[in-house]
Amino acid sequence: MPSRRAFLGQLLAGTAMTRPALANDWPRVVSDAARFVDGRPPAEIAADEDFWAEIQRAFTVDRTLVNLNNGGVSPSPRVVQEAMARYLALSNEAPVHTMWNLLEPQVESVRRELAHEFGCDPEELAITRNASESLETCQLGLPLEPGDEVLTTNQDYPRMLTTWDQRARREGIVVKQVSFPVPPPGPQFLVDLFEKNIGPRTKVIHCCHITNLTGQIFPIREIMALARAHGIEVIVDGAHAFAHFPFTRDQLDCDYYGTSLHKWLLAPHGTGFLYVRREKIERVWPLMAAPESMKGNIRKFEEIGTHPAANHNAIAEALEFHRGIGAERKAARLRYLRDRWMDALEPDSRIHIRTSRDPAQSGGLALVSVDGYEPGQLTEHLWQRHRIIVTPIVHPEFKGLRITPNVYTTLRELDVFVEAVQNVLKHGT
Repeated sequence: MPSRRAFLGQLLAGTAMTRPALANDWPRVVSDAARFVDGRPPAEIAADEDFWAEIQRAFTVDRTLVNLNNGGVSPSPRVVQEAMARYLALSNEAPVHTMWNLLEPQVESVRRELAHEFGCDPEELAITRNASESLETCQLGLPLEPGDEVLTTNQDYPRMLTTWDQRARREGIVVKQVSFPVPPPGPQFLVDLFEKNIGPRTKVIHCCHITNLTGQIFPIREIMALARAHGIEVIVDGAHAFAHFPFTRDQLDCDYYGTSLHKWLLAPHGTGFLYVRREKIERVWPLMAAPESMKGNIRKFEEIGTHPAANHNAIAEALEFHRGIGAERKAARLRYLRDRWMDALEPDSRIHIRTSRDPAQSGGLALVSVDGYEPGQLTEHLWQRHRIIVTPIVHPEFKGLRITPNVYTTLRELDVFVEAVQNVLKHGT
């Protein structure tokens, strides 16, 4: 029986020899590699560099850079890029026919497969351009009266807080932001935080599934149970959660969920989805006007005018790539990469990790503070001297560098980041 290394090497060699003609064969390579490791625990596979080498080679990234800001937007694998280019080329043959009549109807297949992955009915899932569009649909579409209160945290995404602020200025609703430590003592602390801040006029709780600042995961199911007991709606910001770690709608028991797909699913840039529980669809107004006949139709949230079909159709290839890796394996690898750099830096007393290692509270996204250095200063140094891309985070209550590797990130790239930070601690910038 061939060794794992030999088997994966043969897969890669076969693909490399035929790459010009079979560039789309990467899904087969990934799925074959995944079958070879079937039956092994995800935590064990997370450290199998032979397996992850195949995943890394499926990308067209610039290896002269170390990109540790995949939380903003991530590169897509080659198969997704080629699918999008193929659809776009077909669109341009005769757009009024090829884009509208041939390609646009295929969004229903994308809807079906995304709904299957999320665990909901396809008639509850709208294809959007990003999490912001999804969430603002709910934020601006739910009926609220002057004086009604929205309860959220001061660590929610700035665009979403701005949306609530605008509604407060325009309509007189009240927005209450609460604070929590990073990391918090545990998931129940977050549930209790919301419970003690619910008031008689609280109508909506808006919370992240996982925050973009420190990667804190919220116990959504428990927050949903609390809110329902008080007759409160809950909008869940899942921008960084979907395809980052495995979960389903039923595990969350949520009613409204918005996410981006160009982060952890590795889908084309400018793609996302909005989930609305079927019985809630009618009461939410769409961002752009839709006819009354669509009042209960999830597609009313897609009435945005002319838009490219190529972007949302290529989601299908991204989803298959994700399935080829396996959601549990992917989550384990992302945490393995996170622990790689954390373990190397944390022993220094000047390093402060602001993200819990508890799998119930974090995934691959984490925040690190470095004593004596402002995030902007350190970010600029890492880029100018080492061509390392990180995200500076400055919050009124904490600050640091947000580090978000992805499945194409190599161990050597993480080591380069660690060495650069250690060099700063030793010699300064």
